[in-house]
Amino acid sequence: MSFEQIELLESMGLKLFFLAIFLLIGLAIQDVLKRGDVPKFGRYIVWLVLFLGCAGFVAKGIIEVAWEGGGLG
Repeated sequence: MSFEQIELLESMGLKLFFLAIFLLIGLAIQDVLKRGDVPKFGRYIVWLVLFLGCAGFVAKGIIEVAWEGGGLG
């Protein structure tokens, strides 16, 4: 394997790891919200914050790819 292939594999593995972490955090939050009798408004706020965190992570990845593909990085 070349250095570029190893680097690509590490990058993809790290992104999949973060995806798994976000999924586990979401499942943990869902469990806490169900057991804690949290009102609907509170649940919506919690899920909104979680979604915005995930969206920021995805946006960061897209910006990195665009930046590196454009020859700016």
